[in-house]
Formats: sequence, structure tokens, C-alpha cells
Amino acid sequence: MNQLMSLASADASDASDGSEEADNAPPGNLPGALPETLRAELVAFRRDLHMHPELGHQEFRTTAALKARLEKAGLAPRVLPGGTGLICDVGGAPDAAARPVLALRADIDALPIPDTKAGVPYRSTVPDRAHACGHDVHTTVVLGAGLVLAELARQDRLPQPVRLIFQPAEEVLPGGATEALECGALDGVGRIIAVHCDPRVDAGRIGLRHGPITSACDRLEIALGGPGGHTARPHLTTDLVTAAAKVVSEVPALVARRVDARSGLSITWGRIEAGHACNVIPQHAELSGTIRCLDLDTWRQAPDIIHAAVQEVADLHRAKSAINYVRGVPPVVNDAAVTDLLRDAMTARRGADAVEDTAQSLGGEDFSWYLEHVPGAMARLGVRTPGERGVRDLHQGDFDADEHAITVGVELFTAAALVDAANRPS
Repeated sequence: MNQLMSLASADASDASDGSEEADNAPPGNLPGALPETLRAELVAFRRDLHMHPELGHQEFRTTAALKARLEKAGLAPRVLPGGTGLICDVGGAPDAAARPVLALRADIDALPIPDTKAGVPYRSTVPDRAHACGHDVHTTVVLGAGLVLAELARQDRLPQPVRLIFQPAEEVLPGGATEALECGALDGVGRIIAVHCDPRVDAGRIGLRHGPITSACDRLEIALGGPGGHTARPHLTTDLVTAAAKVVSEVPALVARRVDARSGLSITWGRIEAGHACNVIPQHAELSGTIRCLDLDTWRQAPDIIHAAVQEVADLHRAKSAINYVRGVPPVVNDAAVTDLLRDAMTARRGADAVEDTAQSLGGEDFSWYLEHVPGAMARLGVRTPGERGVRDLHQGDFDADEHAITVGVELFTAAALVDAANRPS
């Protein structure tokens, strides 16, 4: 820890002028506290993103804004081949002969839902588009951390490079993480960290968990077919409405008895379509839904298990079935050591009371794809205004975040970069 202590001593001398930055200096005067001027800029940046949400693979304006601000800071961001998303190294490019570096990841896309908030000047200006999952906050946090770390690098106070990954299309299965990986996002990277907004945690706090912190999420599409006919003579037809109803009710029950209940493998239907008239048995029916799973090993077996269950039920009712199983994302499984890094970083910034344990979520997150290659961890970033009643939940049109979370996220990431560099041997 000697390297970290020398950084802290230097920061203490720099932050002794009575400024607001000094007042907000974290325990031990660890470098990388967020200056007030930059804090205000980041809040404005987040609001601009919030007003101009872009869907996955369409984030051209967002990418351009990030590129311009990083270049203004003297950095050299690299836009991904698809034109959206970018990668940027702070403190120089990783040396292949040196130890692997730490990466900070953000997702930049929005959701195809209307923004229903009232009374805020930064409401979405794009119809049926909203940053209702907090990706604008994630993006701003990684940008802010990059700017702070770039300043430390100019002062020769950043012990090792850090990589910023601004990834497109997290909301599009199987997620833009796979594209970032194909473009070498993890080349030279040994650990990766991220945050996800949590409206059930107060701003100023984070939630952490060893092991799985999200669920796997896949998509299931089923088409059923057979000879239709008159509802007066169902015995001469394949009664597809009944067959579809049986698939809806019996397939989840079958699946639940073929895996360990602790794996949390579940199917939830979101759409069923069959027929157009009350007295006509249709020839086609369609169903679709999502598959969620808490356990990584069971998730890998899920396609075969679900294919077999659908086929059995369809055959029983003489229906032909075509199954499209769309792989989404595995669970995010937090590495214990990297989770402890986040805990140490938050404790250094705001004390041990600023960290709470969190439960495993049933939501999916394509951050998991990075963890198939390097150890990493995701923290729940509190965005609820302390004392606020109720929850403005994710993926709802009225979702919003307490912007103090931006400061917390930036300082968490800068502390993590410094603690990681100080604690890992060269």
C-alpha cells in the first residue's frame, strides 16, 4: 500500500485550500475526488443524454458527444466499427509485457418506451424513447472517471493505465458486449468493473454481492401448426388453441421438475396469438416469452431441456412445433476478489457504512459476457433520493435518478483504479 499512501499524501497537500473539493475529500485523502466544476459539467452531460435517448446500434449522437469530450481531455478514443460505442485508454495503452489493466464499462443505449416524467427540464425529446434503465448515468460515471483519471495521469499520479469501454446495444439480445469483445475491448485487460442503477438503494450507497448478482435471460419463440377447421368438429382438427394453452401451462411445470429448484429456471410468457374468429379452429399459433435462470450451469443446459418439454407437449396434442431459442445473456457472476476491490474502494471514499449487501436480481445484463473472459464485478449504484417514498422502477417511463449518484459512481471508479494498482504486484 506504500504507493497508494504516497498518492494520498500528495492529494492531501493539493486539497488543503478550503475549496469544496477539499471539503468533500474522501477518508485518507485518496486522489480522484470529483471537483465541483466537473460535477456540474457531468450533471449537464447526463441531462443532455437523457433528453436525446438512442436505441441500440443507433447511438451515433451519444458516441459523438463522448468522443468529443474525451478528445478535449487529450485522450484518443477509438469508435467501434459499427459507428456506435467506443474504447479509450487513459494513462497510455496497456503494455503487453506488463500486468493486465483494469477496465471500466458503461452501456450507452436507451429503451423504446415513452418518457412519462413530469416537472423536469431534461425529459426525453424523442417520442417513445427513454433512458429508463439509467444507462445515461452509467455512461456519465465512466466518462467522469476517465476525465479525473486523465488529470491524475497528467500529474504522474496514475500508477497504471485504465481502459474505458462505452458499449452499445446492451438492451438488444445477445447484447453489444459481444461486439465490443470482437473488437478487442479486453485486450490487455485483467479485471473489469461496472455499476448498474438501483432505485431501491439510496444515492450515496452501493450494493455488492459475491457470486451471481443478475439472472440469465434468453428469449423463446414457438410456432405451432396443424390442420384447422370448424369448432363444431374439433376431433377432425389439431386444436391449436388448446395446444397453445397447454404449452403455456405445462411446459413451465415440466421444466421446473427437470432441474434443481435452486437454479431458478423459469419461463414467463409475454405473447400468445391464435385465430381470428370464434368458430374457426386456426392452423397457426405463436407464443413467445423469456427464460430466466439464476445458475450458470443450468443456463447452459436450458435449451435442450426446454426444447424437449415443448416437443412433448406439442406431440401430445398432435401439433407441429418450431422452436426458436434465442440465447441472451448468462448471469453476471461477481468475482470475489474484484467485489472486494469495489468494497475497499467505496470504503476508502465514503466509509464502510456506504456499502450494503444486495440480493440476486432476475434482470439480465450483458456485462456477463465480459466475465466469460476476465474476472470482474458489478455494483448496484444507489439512485433513490434518501427519504423518497416509493420506487421509480427500472424500465418504467417515470424512472429517474438522484444525480448525486454520478459523484458517487465517479469516485468509486477512480478509487477502484488506484486501489487496484496499489494492491496488485507488478
